[in-house]
Amino acid sequence: MKPETLLTIDVSHGTTHDGPGMRTTVFVKGCPLRCAWCQNPESIPVINGVWWDKTLCIGCGSCKEACPQSAIAFGEKGILIDREKCTSCLSCADACPATAMSAIGKAYDADTLFKELMKDQRYYAEFGGGVTFSGGEPLLQAAFLAPFFERLHSAGITTALDTCGLAPKEALLSLLPHTDYLLYDMKLFENEIHKRFTGQYNDRIKENLLLAASEMRRNGSPKEIWIRTPLIPGATATVENIRAIGKFLKENLDDVVTRWELCAFNAACKSKYDKLERDWAFAACSLMTRRDVTPLRSAAEETFGKEKLIVTGMIKPE
Repeated sequence: MKPETLLTIDVSHGTTHDGPGMRTTVFVKGCPLRCAWCQNPESIPVINGVWWDKTLCIGCGSCKEACPQSAIAFGEKGILIDREKCTSCLSCADACPATAMSAIGKAYDADTLFKELMKDQRYYAEFGGGVTFSGGEPLLQAAFLAPFFERLHSAGITTALDTCGLAPKEALLSLLPHTDYLLYDMKLFENEIHKRFTGQYNDRIKENLLLAASEMRRNGSPKEIWIRTPLIPGATATVENIRAIGKFLKENLDDVVTRWELCAFNAACKSKYDKLERDWAFAACSLMTRRDVTPLRSAAEETFGKEKLIVTGMIKPE
């Protein structure tokens, strides 16, 4: 039985970096990885939750009074949420007059989500876009998404799946027949280093990428495969890592990969960690410079070639 709802953290209209053209990106909840640099930490738990925005808080105490689990207290820096006591009942968010306490996640049934996505149908047609499912990890909710992708295709909407690749192969195979663009993360090539920074080994990730390539060669789905590698200082942004990924792509996927994107680090997500009352290991990192990126680009060009390579993100001149 397929689930009746999809748990999301956001539906973002007018995006331009999660596939070709102007798109609507649905960020789903739940992820099997625990990347130390995660840009969407609120998406990791597969269940709903709450967070607190100190910039909106008026200090009225309504959230504390409303919490049936006594999970909310006031500290020196403001609201403190005892995550072990919190049951995500959302009573605090309902009681907050300033929306400083809000829900992380929203459940959509298929009809409501389809209606929301079709609001941008004219833009998809005019700008060559479509709908992208990102995360979190969409493949964790494949039972909902497989028939939903088919529904989008039936309506003439192109689809993109943005995945970390860590999922049962059956989940991936259920979505590929109606996936136009597969945006696939290759973060770290060496298995032990991958485990250190993400909490999981990457054997299944590599296997699923090769499986997707095989399906593309066999029946043309997906139509394109884009590889994405985040450039994280002190983690993924090493010449050795980029060379290893480039060599793997060249030897195994040169005929099917149409784009390899090196995504330069940014710290835009820091406010999310603040709202979750969590420290972020990369909070002190600054934007990368051209001097930082140049040897990484060169390593990618030497191993994979420059024709399909692109570097994105904000990069300081020096």
